[in-house]
Amino acid sequence: MKVLVLNSGSSSQKTALFELDGKSRPDPVSPLWGSKIEWDGDKEEITVRKGRGEKQDRQDRKRSAPTERGESAKEVLCSLWEGPVRALSGPEEINVIGHRIVHGGPKLAEPVLIDAQVKQTIADVSEIAPLHNHLGLQGIEIAERLFPGKAQVAVFDTGFHRTLPLQASVYPGSYEWFEQGIRRYGFHGINHQYCAQRAAQLLGREPSSLKIVSCHLGNGCSLCAIDDGKSIDTTMGFTPLEGLMMGSRSGSVDPGILIHLWRTQNADARQLDELLNRKSGLLGISGVSSDMRDVMKAAGKGSKRAKLAFDIFVHRLQSGIAAMAASLSGINALVFTAGIGENSPEVRRETCAKLAFLGIHLDEARNSSATPDVDVSTEDSPVRILVIRAQEDWAIARECVRLTA
Repeated sequence: MKVLVLNSGSSSQKTALFELDGKSRPDPVSPLWGSKIEWDGDKEEITVRKGRGEKQDRQDRKRSAPTERGESAKEVLCSLWEGPVRALSGPEEINVIGHRIVHGGPKLAEPVLIDAQVKQTIADVSEIAPLHNHLGLQGIEIAERLFPGKAQVAVFDTGFHRTLPLQASVYPGSYEWFEQGIRRYGFHGINHQYCAQRAAQLLGREPSSLKIVSCHLGNGCSLCAIDDGKSIDTTMGFTPLEGLMMGSRSGSVDPGILIHLWRTQNADARQLDELLNRKSGLLGISGVSSDMRDVMKAAGKGSKRAKLAFDIFVHRLQSGIAAMAASLSGINALVFTAGIGENSPEVRRETCAKLAFLGIHLDEARNSSATPDVDVSTEDSPVRILVIRAQEDWAIARECVRLTA
């Protein structure tokens, strides 16, 4: 089966083509073809590769990202069978298309074949994942046009967190909130679940024997406490805005600040949404970028605001890890994954520096040269520290095969 996976993020659109035989494969396989479109303001970077990078095509250009993302995504998908890095003779070779959908709301948790009702349910909760669900629906609609009649599967980032106990999922506001569906849903569940399975493989242990804190650190960031292979606590909540400091998202702030801005500056819902989702986090504090690499470069050149952004990011990450460990009543493994988690030895080093009391001891030499998937803890560390490559696309492809093979 040829499975095409569309992964629509807040600042990127990733696509991967897998060929699978329908058998259960515990280890990820490399895609036959992949692409990534990254947007930063009016800048757009497109990379298309075939196989392990034997052929690549890269374009950098300027365009209005918010209004033309769909056009770019369609162009890139057509390069599957057109242009220098084509991997297919035509769109008819695709068997099934899988989509990462960030928010399933209270009705959608398990992977599901997409029909009109599923699309409507995804649309109904789009306002509580404003950076994501609209883009996921856009991907579904593009695939419907390019691959008419082909099965499509939605896999939900919120699904893994359906096992959260009530004390972790119910907010301490009015109980009517919970009755109205306002609760902690959690996100990045596709990758958190994969990392728990991969950690067990790397350590040669059963998932049921591990208490794992998974750190998904990218443009969006979240932690997950995983016990017996199940999510029991997480930092993101009703929306992907809660929790850790992120690229352009604030993470958790005192809600009284929003009331204060409304009262004193007449800030309306649209302005507050823009501030919290697009003008906060690393970007808002540093004034430089939402990209940790740029922030660290600026800090290295003496920018006090960039250094402060890095320090806040690490401080909140340390606090969150300790909180997740408390929810687990202990910790066996700490996992770093996604863009920052996989590629920043500095973030891993500074984060682990104050966590020795939990039994977390980082080996500096291993950490500095780490290439996922790898253990970067000292030999005698009670807690194993793992760097694991995010494999959301692979996890989605497996679900597509399971539902349609």
